[in-house]
Parts: sequence; C-alpha cells; structure tokens
Amino acid sequence: MALPINIEDLLHQRKVERTRIEYKTDWNPEPIVHSITAFANDFDNMGGGYIIIGVEEENGRPKLPLKGLNPDSLDAIQQDLLNKCNFIEPRYIPVVEPYTIDGKDILVLWVPGGDDRPYKCPEKLYTQRGGEKSHKAHYIRKGSRTIKTNSLEERELMALARDIPFDDRINYHGEVTDLNVVLLADYLRNVGSDLYHSMRNRPVEAVATDMHLVGGPSEYLKPLNIGLMFFYDHPERFFPYAQIEVVDKPDPTGIGMTEKTFRGPLDRQLRDALAYIQNYIITQYVTKVPDNALAIRAFNWPYQAVEEALCNAVYHKSYQIHEPVTVTVTPSKMEILSIPGPDRSITDEQLSNLTLISKRYRNRRIGDFLKELSIVEGRNTGVPLIVNSMKNNGSNPPVFETDEDRSYFLTTLPIHPLFLKSADRTARKPQKNESARRSKDELRRLVLKLLAKKGNLSTNEISSALGYVRITNTLRAVVNEMLKAGEVVYLYPNQPNSRNQKLQLKNAQRPS
Repeated sequence: MALPINIEDLLHQRKVERTRIEYKTDWNPEPIVHSITAFANDFDNMGGGYIIIGVEEENGRPKLPLKGLNPDSLDAIQQDLLNKCNFIEPRYIPVVEPYTIDGKDILVLWVPGGDDRPYKCPEKLYTQRGGEKSHKAHYIRKGSRTIKTNSLEERELMALARDIPFDDRINYHGEVTDLNVVLLADYLRNVGSDLYHSMRNRPVEAVATDMHLVGGPSEYLKPLNIGLMFFYDHPERFFPYAQIEVVDKPDPTGIGMTEKTFRGPLDRQLRDALAYIQNYIITQYVTKVPDNALAIRAFNWPYQAVEEALCNAVYHKSYQIHEPVTVTVTPSKMEILSIPGPDRSITDEQLSNLTLISKRYRNRRIGDFLKELSIVEGRNTGVPLIVNSMKNNGSNPPVFETDEDRSYFLTTLPIHPLFLKSADRTARKPQKNESARRSKDELRRLVLKLLAKKGNLSTNEISSALGYVRITNTLRAVVNEMLKAGEVVYLYPNQPNSRNQKLQLKNAQRPS
C-alpha cells in the first residue's frame, strides 16, 4: 500500500507543515513511540502527523543526501514497531510504508489523529530486570517537539476525549459505494501519490481504507464525513447548504442583483467560485499619469486576498450548521461570511490587530486535502497573506468581525479607493464579452493547456476554469471537433453519457 500523498512533497515540507513532520535518523523505539502517541492525541486538531525514519535532520530540514536505512532491517523494524505500539493505551497502530528515495530506503509512519484519545504510553520502554514497570504518561506536540503533558495540558486533553472533529467522524447515513472512484483517482493523480498507480482493479473500499476515508468494523464499513465532502458528487445531500453563494449587489435596492450558487465536492465548488469571482467580479483600473511613463494599476480587490479569505471560510466553517458560505459584493466592499465564528483561543485583541493565530482547528482533515491540492497555504498563513495582498494593491486593510458568542465570522475587503472615485462597476462586462469572443483556435489551445496542467476534466469544469457561467456553444463545438480529431478522448469511451465522464489528452493514462 502507498500513502495518499506525494512522498517528495512530504519529505521536503512542501505541503505538510514542519510541526507535523518528525525526522528520525534510525530506528529508536522509545522516542518514536512517544511521538506516535503525541500525534495520535492530536492536541490541536491538526490531523496528526508523519514520522520519517532513515532521514537525518539539519536545521529543521532533511539533510541531503539521505542517510537511509539498511534494506535488510526494514522487516525487523516494522515487526518491532508493531510490538512496541502494544505499549500505547488504548492500542494504536500507525500506517507504515517503506519508500526508496534517491536509492535510499526509508520508512514513513502516517499517524492520523486517533478516535480513542487520550492516548498514553510508558515513559521508559525498557526497565532493568526485576524493576518496576515504567509510569505511563500522555504526550502531545508543541510546535515541532514531542513533550509530556503538564497537569493543565492533561486536563485539557482529557476534555478532548471522544471529541472527534466533525469532518473525521463516521457518517452512518452514507455508504462506501457513495464514494466516487473517478474523484478518488483524480485526487491521487493530482497530488502525485503512488497510490494512484496501485488502485487499478481494486475495490473502492480498499482505496478508501488506504486513504483513511472509511471507518467502523469491516462488516459495517461506513464513509467518513471527509470522504463524502470531497469524493461524492452531491455532498449537500449529507450536509445541507454545504455550498458557496456569490451575490453581486450593484444597487442597495437589489436592482440588477445576480446570484450564483456553487455546489459539489468542496475543492470543486471552491475552485469554481474563485474562477467566477476572478472573471466576473475582479477588474483592473489602469490610468495614465501626465508626464510619467508609468500607469497607475490597481484591482478593485486583489485576487490573492479574495482567494485566501474564501479558502479560510470553507476550511473553518462548521458543516454541522446548515448555512452556506456567502460572498456579497457591493459598490464599496466584498464581504465573506462563514458560520460559526473563530475558536475562542483567538482574542478580540488579535481580531482588531489582524493577527489571528488559531490554537485548535475545527476541521482537521479538510485543510489537509486542500493543502495537498495546493488550494490553501500552511498553518496560520491566510490572514497575513490577506493583509499583505490588500496593502500591496493600495487597498485599505481588511476587517475581521465576530460577535461575543462567536456565532459568525465576517471578512470585509474594502474596494480600492480608485473604484470608489470612478464608481464604474461596468468594467467587468468587457471582460465577460472578451471571453465570449475567444476564437476556436484560442479555445482549443486553452483546453489542451488545461488538460495538460490539471489532468482529466469534465466539460463543465473546463467551462468554469475558462471563466464561463455555463458551457457556450462555441466551447461545445470546439470540444466535439477535438474529439473527432482525436486530440482528446473520453475517460470512459464506452459510457459517453455518464455523469462522471471527463475528457483527457489522447495519450493520458486511463484508470481501469
């Protein structure tokens, strides 16, 4: 079995935060068991972590070239690891996978947050013959270190017992067969996981188990909420109003108001909403300055700030509360609302100072999937990116707002002052018309570029990525011509009308 991540990205901390990765030069059971226990306790709801054995650490990064492990020792290490994990109470076994990187053998331990926390293990695995058994203690992660809990941390850890984040809970209303194998394959291919190549001819239950998307006994296996959020075509069936609504209100009376709703797997609706905002809401102001070769350029809202704010809303909202994420655009501001508000570890002072640092995450798996897909950044980087993007664009700073009960979180992005002065909000329409006037040759090149970059895409996904509200007749004609010419092919040629149908480049690899 392979892990549902790109091992090179993990090794070099490209997607997973440094605090969730621990490097070990060699097999040293005691500290490794302590770290397994700490990651399983998942004190901050970050999703557990990874332990990479056979890699030396240098200044918090893997030392190159890799040291590696003796290949003849891999089986013995895995057997000893299994035995040593019996000391953890309740029993916890991480996912272990050997990899060969640059000719060096390493072991990767994937330690997701456990369902039976709090976990504890012996402080000392080895005692002198005839000596007393070692005291068992609780371990947690603090930054990039594994530490033994103090009395206050232990009480807090006890309070988290059985408190499994909603996205990581079993959904007893769903079935494992609800998980879409095409969506699973697309995800694994996009993140570059070796699991993509090994999933052929395997049942969806086996792939979902490898990805930690199912739970319960083997005779009553059920999907986790995270699986239905990302790998089911209609997650709103299980999570009503799990959607993004974009409302454009050019007039307070509602005249000329447009509303657009984005549904589907969380990553798809997020990408579609961002593409719509980028193509139909965001515009650039350009004016020449007399006696100056340079022009003044500014966006009504910088895309990066909007992207981060909307990603944060999807990441941190509660899917137990049946309310959508809403984006409201007016002539003076853009407001992004999610429910409920931030964790109480974020103080009012931090809100007013624009320095939000969350100590505990509401959803521990959603962030992992969005980060693996390169949609969101690492821990606590969203707010600084929003603030800097607004500043670099010459916009006024964002405003973050919640109430005393933390029942909502509202991000307000003021429009750039130049757009207030001009009061010209029709500048978006030429952008829309411009996209509609694309020639067939241009559309063909764009479709080929999208498929080469993102892999298999449906016609609807291509349309959204190109900024269209719906599939245009010209785009449909171009796709048909490309199919006839053999430039692109159907992913499932024997099921041309399948709702899961996608297009792919002619020489792309098809899953069996």
